[in-house]
Amino acid sequence: MIYAETPLTDPMRESIRRSWDRPADGPAVRLFGGEESAAYRIGDLVVRIGPAWRGESETEWCHAVALHAAERMPEAVAPLRARSGATVVRVEGRPLSLWPHVPGEWPDEDDPAVRTRAAELLARLHRALASHRPPPRPAPSFAEIGMYGEPPEDVPALADPDLDWWLAAFHDRGLARQVVHGDYYSGNTLARDGRLVAVLDWDECLVATPEFEVAAAALEWSDAPAGSAEQRCRFVADYHRAGGTAGPMDDETVVQLIRHRLRREAAYFELARKRGVQHDQDDLEYHEERNAAFFELKP
Repeated sequence: MIYAETPLTDPMRESIRRSWDRPADGPAVRLFGGEESAAYRIGDLVVRIGPAWRGESETEWCHAVALHAAERMPEAVAPLRARSGATVVRVEGRPLSLWPHVPGEWPDEDDPAVRTRAAELLARLHRALASHRPPPRPAPSFAEIGMYGEPPEDVPALADPDLDWWLAAFHDRGLARQVVHGDYYSGNTLARDGRLVAVLDWDECLVATPEFEVAAAALEWSDAPAGSAEQRCRFVADYHRAGGTAGPMDDETVVQLIRHRLRREAAYFELARKRGVQHDQDDLEYHEERNAAFFELKP
């Protein structure tokens, strides 16, 4: 996996001191992960440096989701407000934000007990976000492209008119929509002492049916490129048992929403390549496995 190599510069440190009135002159430790954003720990704070193409208004919209969730559940990690009240400042052309550091490590998604806890945490997160009524997202989420049945043009190799028709019919049912995290997988959570203690990285938040996120999470919290039908069913059942806001989901619903997720993932891979990302062999093999799963899962 190729991660962002954006450095933490002296002007960025000075902006932290000036904008947040917090010390930023200690040693900075690059935290593991981050395909678009780089995060550095300085003491009990985390400095997050986003990509130059991401605007402040979009970032503030997503941060507002995190702040709403953090008021209702301790695992939601939210940004710190600067003296101006904003949660992001632009330094050297990049959005910069400041967060509390939460000790923990990536959870073991191969552990069935961890997958159950992940489903339960997602259910609580959806309940916490159901009351959030934000204005329209300033820029559409990448996951929204093709979600409502319009054939996405950015991934022609995965064209599927049957999936497009299904997505249009699914959303024509008038299912409730709400704010969701948008990228709920193990790399955006932290575990400690066997518990999930943090939900991180809110950049992909969007308004969608919660069913979409449940299906995507059932895919991500598995021990194989596309998971197994048994694992997907168990994740969805654990989520519903914990009181999540999504409605009933049969296996066709789960796999078709997963296929939408896989198609957007493939489109993002190609977009990253166009932006100059040099994928390693592991990335290429994973990409091929996920593309194969898109076709294998077709009902």
